[in-house]
Amino acid sequence: MATPKKGRNASAQSKPGRSLALILIAIAALTGGMFASGHTKPRLGIDLAGGTSITLRAVPEAGNEAAINKTNMDTAVSIMERRVNGLGVSEAEVQTQGRENIIVNIPKGTNSEQARKQVGTTAKLYFRPVLATEVSGGQGAASPSPSPTGSPTDKPSGEATDKPAATGKGSASPSASATTQGRAVTDGLKADATPSASASDKAGASPSPSASGGTAEGDASALQEKYAKLDCTDERARSTVGDGVKASAPTLACGKNSQGQWQKYILGPAEVDGTDVDEAQAVLNTQTGAGWTVTMDFTDSGAKKFANITGKLAQNQSPQNQFAIVLDGEVVSDPYVRQALTGGNAEISGNFTQQSAQELANMLSYGALPLTFKVDSMTTVTAALGDDQLKAGLIAGAIGLALVIIYLLAYYRGLSFIAILSLLVSAALTYTLMSLLGPAIGFALNLPAVCGAIVAIGITADSFIVYFERVRDEIREGRTLRPAVERAWPRARRTILVSDFVSFLAAAVLFIVTVGKVQGFAFTLGLTTLLDVVVVFLFTKPLLTLMARRPFFANGHKWSGLDPKSLGAQPPLRRTRRPVAPVDPKEA
Repeated sequence: MATPKKGRNASAQSKPGRSLALILIAIAALTGGMFASGHTKPRLGIDLAGGTSITLRAVPEAGNEAAINKTNMDTAVSIMERRVNGLGVSEAEVQTQGRENIIVNIPKGTNSEQARKQVGTTAKLYFRPVLATEVSGGQGAASPSPSPTGSPTDKPSGEATDKPAATGKGSASPSASATTQGRAVTDGLKADATPSASASDKAGASPSPSASGGTAEGDASALQEKYAKLDCTDERARSTVGDGVKASAPTLACGKNSQGQWQKYILGPAEVDGTDVDEAQAVLNTQTGAGWTVTMDFTDSGAKKFANITGKLAQNQSPQNQFAIVLDGEVVSDPYVRQALTGGNAEISGNFTQQSAQELANMLSYGALPLTFKVDSMTTVTAALGDDQLKAGLIAGAIGLALVIIYLLAYYRGLSFIAILSLLVSAALTYTLMSLLGPAIGFALNLPAVCGAIVAIGITADSFIVYFERVRDEIREGRTLRPAVERAWPRARRTILVSDFVSFLAAAVLFIVTVGKVQGFAFTLGLTTLLDVVVVFLFTKPLLTLMARRPFFANGHKWSGLDPKSLGAQPPLRRTRRPVAPVDPKEA
């Protein structure tokens, strides 16, 4: 008689210990990695640990909407991370959310206002020649006086010295008259020219034609009209001045002088920008009494540009021998020069405190953001509130888990032993993975993520119930436990995979379309859904196969949850046929 071949299922399930060994090895490896890395606890989000959460939205410049793209957003994230880390903040989270949002989560211990300035300020730096300036608000024209700290030639490092605050009383000096200023503005409209004394002081000389075809006078007139109407004491006026102006064009700007007065400027095209700065540092200048200043070292090309512009400005009379250091549209300093500064470095001085000087140096060192951002929301969470939320989440999870266990014990009895062990395995995998994903990808366990883990308890328990009910259905049809376990598995497996696929798809869609903390819920839900498949295939099914060989389950003990009588089992589908005695032909 031919020996029947074993099917694939029988062959695969003849050694269920292999699957159990595999998942136990995985748990041991993950646990070992967790302790080896030193991250034995999941990283907590700021809503649980406390801190500041800032949502930034990229704002496109006029006519340049295409600038908001993945490359620029990733660059902005990288710069923000370096800025925050430059403050000495550890484990800050900076990540893109959607197409135009960046979420910055900063743990407790960091000043939220300082952090907001660091991450949200664009830090676009330009060195522009001053064409005209006066104190804003009708206080008169600015009239610079000699610097009390000496001329730039007294500084061997080649630093530019900041001028003192203007008194603003009376008219400007002849060199800064309206006629001269008008000519300087006209010259400044040419992107390739810097105003010089010789060009502006020639009596009766007409301005050179500009590249725009002789429209420089008209543009200068329009710019001067805006300048005359500009009131820098008005916050709304300051927020719109210079909007949409390119670095290669003249612009208006506002800034505070050393006396705290708002001053307005007409500035020429940018000659040096922030990309030419190699390094910046906050320094306490005790020699000149200037207080906290920001020193800058230029790149090789930047040093040449700086020497060139200061050499041109040194030939002019005040105020056109000044250059304005413009940060994000605001003049932070406007030093004057008397000779070309070739030392390859410069100094920004002003009303800096230690904190503001360090902030500016930090931003200049790591470069300007490629996009302009606006703060959509900034939330501060205290550690005490986070502890309360975490405790509430854990209590809710414990209650949910206890209810599931009570249901399993009451309805499935002995089978609940397998379900509870499966839940413990799933919990172990979830905990170790969350602990390792913190340093690996920056995953932080926030309150929505805790909610996702609680929901996952029901999803995991549902998979066990599907399989157990399939097995019980097979027993009701009259099969014994071991074949019932094998015949129920294909049908239960299909149902479990479909159910988990729907849950994972919902989690993936939620993760993609949402912004902020809701993504923590979606990520945890998706992770635990995948782990549910792993646990059911590699632990629950093999364990039930082994338990089916035990008399307690195989004989259908009344506390096993598989008692044929309590399940209303039908007579066996296959009965042993009794041999039929041959009929004698004679008797027939």
